[in-house]
Amino acid sequence: MRKKSVANYIVNVLLFALMFICMIPVIWMIRTAFIRQDVALDLFAVSVPTLDNFKRVLDAAPFFKYYGNTLFITVGVLLVQFVLITMAGYVFARIDFYGSNFLFVLFLSQMMIAPEVLILPNYTLMSRLGLTDTRIGIMLPFFTSAMGTLIVRQTIKTIPYELEEAARVDGANLLQILVMVYVPLLRSAYLTFGMISVSYQWNNFLWPLVMTDSVANRPLSLGLAMFAMSYETGAQWSDVSAATLLVCAPLLIAFVLFQRQFVESFMHSGIK
Repeated sequence: MRKKSVANYIVNVLLFALMFICMIPVIWMIRTAFIRQDVALDLFAVSVPTLDNFKRVLDAAPFFKYYGNTLFITVGVLLVQFVLITMAGYVFARIDFYGSNFLFVLFLSQMMIAPEVLILPNYTLMSRLGLTDTRIGIMLPFFTSAMGTLIVRQTIKTIPYELEEAARVDGANLLQILVMVYVPLLRSAYLTFGMISVSYQWNNFLWPLVMTDSVANRPLSLGLAMFAMSYETGAQWSDVSAATLLVCAPLLIAFVLFQRQFVESFMHSGIK
């Protein structure tokens, strides 16, 4: 028993050490974002925290506009995905039709295709539709999700079918069954996929870079890159760190607040 406790202690120490190493970039970013420019590169410098870096960043680039675009894209994509993965997950979980398993495997095969491979055909399609340099054009290729469909399908398979039969006996149609029976029971699946989708869309860079030409439709990830590469601010690490913190802060706060629910949602979403 004593040997086991010592081993657990050593493992915990190693895990905390590894966690600290992984957190070094985040700690350095937060520290540099609140320190004066003239001592930003001095690792041992002590300075009174200042918000001047954030003020310069907000004056130099329209980050509030970038926030608005990112929120519109992230929330819009997520809402459409919730609707489509619910319907697709229900079909693959409950409706038995010829070739359903083959179609489901074919549907999941898109998870093995790198998103970069689809940039050219997607851009060609958006160009023909006249959706280049628009927020809808950025959102449209992500409205469906094989991963989300898989998570919802696996969760629905764990829900007793008798609940659906009871709803049918009470006169509920298919839409009412989905909304009143399955949607409340898919909360863990929605939370699991929602965190994945939001983090991906929030940090998505390559596709918005290809699609957008104007500041009016530029999301945060692209706006941060343009800001960091600009001649005036490229060497000012305090300003770059402040801008990076502005972009990362919402996701960091969300993960800290909902990390327990996020982990538990994976345990109950049917993904084993």
